[in-house]
Amino acid sequence: MKMRVSHLAFALVATLLTASGAIVPSVRAEDSQRPIILANNVSMDQAVKMAEQRFKARVVRAEAQREGDHTVYVLRMLNESGRVWTVRVDASNGAVL
Repeated sequence: MKMRVSHLAFALVATLLTASGAIVPSVRAEDSQRPIILANNVSMDQAVKMAEQRFKARVVRAEAQREGDHTVYVLRMLNESGRVWTVRVDASNGAVL
């Protein structure tokens, strides 16, 4: 029974690490024509939370825009003093542009 649990736990951890981008799968010759994405994608919810924490303001509007082959989140921010500004976040890595 212990052996089955160990294999199951190992498979679960490997699956989670692969899904999170921590482990890069091996590349076969026939796959070399397809692009490989190594960066983790950032959801709009994650981008909103990150921007609100970083800028100490509230996101009042959020939309996704395509720029070439990239997705950018455009977030309209509002702080306590009433200042409004726009923050752009790269959806592939969470970087503020």
